[in-house]
Amino acid sequence: MTSVVSSPPRTIRIGSRKSQLALVQTYWVQAQLQKSFPDITFEVHTMSTQGDKILDVALAKIGDKGLFTKELEVGMLNQEIDFAVHSLKDLPTNLPEGLTLAAITERENPADALVVHEKHKDKQIDTLPEGAVIGTSSLRRLAQLRHHFPHFTFKDVRGNLITRLAKLDAGEYDALILAAAGLERLEMSDRVHQIIPKEISLHAVGQGALGIECRADDSELLTLLKAIEHPATRDRCLAERSFLRSLEGGCQVPIGVNTEISGDNLTLTGIVASIDGQKLVKDTVTGIANNAEALGTELAELLRQQGAQEILSEIFAVIQRGS
Repeated sequence: MTSVVSSPPRTIRIGSRKSQLALVQTYWVQAQLQKSFPDITFEVHTMSTQGDKILDVALAKIGDKGLFTKELEVGMLNQEIDFAVHSLKDLPTNLPEGLTLAAITERENPADALVVHEKHKDKQIDTLPEGAVIGTSSLRRLAQLRHHFPHFTFKDVRGNLITRLAKLDAGEYDALILAAAGLERLEMSDRVHQIIPKEISLHAVGQGALGIECRADDSELLTLLKAIEHPATRDRCLAERSFLRSLEGGCQVPIGVNTEISGDNLTLTGIVASIDGQKLVKDTVTGIANNAEALGTELAELLRQQGAQEILSEIFAVIQRGS
């Protein structure tokens, strides 16, 4: 009688940045997968990315080609880790050969949030005083806010969420504009003073969702990861990423989006703005959610016809000059 020797359950290595928010997100993914697959071991391995190491330079001046993802991607390609958890807004729309976007998790609130210094607790964004110092490291937020509030003073702010909030509380800024989802995930929702209306600031592509990236040839893992994918979020984010990719925009350009799903239909709104807020083009498309990526391409073409490409070309030229 021949005995059958079964292979031991696989150990799957999850890659994560070392920041507090990144680890909270990664441990959440680990817990969801462990719940679905109790016989598999999921280990978390941390790495520092270029974006984590350079904290004294504006993000747009460093470059956006995998600023917060490259080291994790190298780890996957070198078989050091099996998949990586990213804030989807940080994941470039064109991935390295051999890697794929395996799953997108259910989205938290994708909106931007106003966080104010104590002295402005009775204010909203439209009642902050002239000259108020607003901290943001995002060209997207900067361009849209300059368009609506040219009387504010804008100042770059880097560092992790705790560091930025400490700078605000110390009086270096009157207010910060941050992602509501990050504050919620760190159980700091009490710091959200106001959700910025979409009429003022459209959010970043993928904001509020997590993107799970792995090797394209790991069919077993690709199947497992589908257990934590959220179909409606996937459709919304694929439309947004297609829009960004079609405009050849990176993570650090003034491109904002908003997506909504109603039944089988998906509505995608997009904006491209100049850094000074003087030029701004915006439009909306609606179609079948299953055709999400085609909708993104359609919207990009509409905005291109309205001058979006010229705006982006001017921005790229400024960034390359390092101004």
